[in-house]
Amino acid sequence: TQLESLKDVVNVLPLLPAIKTSFKNPNPNQLINLLLQSKPITNSSTPSDLNDEPQGEKEDAFSGNRQRTNYAGVRIEERVEEDGKIRLDTWISNRISGVSRARVQSSIKEGLVSVNHRVIVKASHIVRHGDKVECTISELQPLKAEGEDIALDIIYEDENVLVVNKPAHMVVHPAPGNASGTLVNGILHHCSLPTPLFQNQELLSDSDDLSDDELDESSSNQAYSKDFGFDTNQTSIRPGIVHRLDKGTSGLLVVAKDEHSHAHLSQQFKEHTIQRIYVSLTCGVPFPASGRVDIPIGRDLTNRIRMTADTGPTKCGKSRHAASRYRVVEVLAGGGCALVEWRLETGRTHQIRAHAKYLGIPLMGDEVYGGSKNMALSRLQLKNPSSIHSRLSNLVSKLNRPCLHALTLGFTHPCTGEKMQFSCLPPVDFAEILTGLRNISTEKMKGS
Repeated sequence: TQLESLKDVVNVLPLLPAIKTSFKNPNPNQLINLLLQSKPITNSSTPSDLNDEPQGEKEDAFSGNRQRTNYAGVRIEERVEEDGKIRLDTWISNRISGVSRARVQSSIKEGLVSVNHRVIVKASHIVRHGDKVECTISELQPLKAEGEDIALDIIYEDENVLVVNKPAHMVVHPAPGNASGTLVNGILHHCSLPTPLFQNQELLSDSDDLSDDELDESSSNQAYSKDFGFDTNQTSIRPGIVHRLDKGTSGLLVVAKDEHSHAHLSQQFKEHTIQRIYVSLTCGVPFPASGRVDIPIGRDLTNRIRMTADTGPTKCGKSRHAASRYRVVEVLAGGGCALVEWRLETGRTHQIRAHAKYLGIPLMGDEVYGGSKNMALSRLQLKNPSSIHSRLSNLVSKLNRPCLHALTLGFTHPCTGEKMQFSCLPPVDFAEILTGLRNISTEKMKGS
């Protein structure tokens, strides 16, 4: 059969789970030829074994008050009023609005935090009701990003832009706790560029514990001119990260290699002219099978590493307009799961993950947004006979990240004006789970 449009790429996610899956400006015949090749996937990008939460852009996501720009020396001396057990770093982060958990963890490791007059250097230390916590936030340390010889899956490159297929588990941007092994470290080495040093930049060094599925476009120019942007007083070229993917999300990213390209691409994101198509595996099947979610997203004030759909008087920080279009491509495993395509109209932090949770179908493997292994297994077992429950359990045990992949990226070349479009099918971990679910049962949706 012929593939009539780019969206048909989704319909053949991986028929053969081990194929080379990247292409530029694809046409139907090219896609067919690539999909029929049975060559093993070569994982040319090496994921970093990083345990910290990915770092994201700093934003005023709380009460609307002017946010502090320097937390060095901020001190609290309070007793824990919450019942139950809570991590020390989490408790402090919740008490100091806007400070990052990475910054709090650094303060703890430096011996600046005590519980009941005893210095604690372990961020995961559990505090309980009545404990007295004394904390002083440490001085901000400059970050130095060194080029590292990290294998990158380069989909396209010219003198102005670079398109990379980011593996899951790789952090995009250096930050405290993730100072090495990031995509930027690899790009610096790949492009043989100078080592950037960021002197006391709160934006970068004290960023939130979240990364963006896409950078909030309204702040893209400002953020990245201070970030891995471009110092016009220097002639050196540095990689400009125009948008981001979460640590656990795989797929396509575009990187600007000069100031003009950075500004031009950032403007395209701001104007929503960038084409972005994602695919995910969800716990359950959304109803209706296609639609548009137009629900603002803000920081969940009860859990700072999570965003939440703002549906009214919720515990949500300053929310921003967010709109996502989705459609079910395939119903899997008797309706216990679905392959869902997402098209972003905006690019808020964790937008797809928060909107999926709002729809009641969190992404499989997304522990932060309710798509835990237990949730995924419960949905699957509910829709399938007990005779295959152990098989389902084995399949779910392979989940180690949210099943979300940036499938397609399209933009106008900042210098030539050419319409560029790239697609890269999901990596082997996503493909293996998809294939396992398909082997139980599959139903293609009409129009897919």
